[in-house]
Amino acid sequence: MIRAKIRQDQVPMQDDDVALCERVFYGLCAKRGIDTEDQREELASSIIHAYQHGVRDEGTLMRLFD
Repeated sequence: MIRAKIRQDQVPMQDDDVALCERVFYGLCAKRGIDTEDQREELASSIIHAYQHGVRDEGTLMRLFD
């Protein structure tokens, strides 16, 4: 979902950046029980947005959306 959202929004990110966002995304989906496409897309967009605006620490991203 993260990679698809990045491609769709044409967001330039390095592989390490994408991997970090994916770990946060999948971790939060499992923790929060997110299973609908709309919820997953909203979470992916939020994580990418926060990352682009300076929240680059994995733990901080997890806490931000927990």
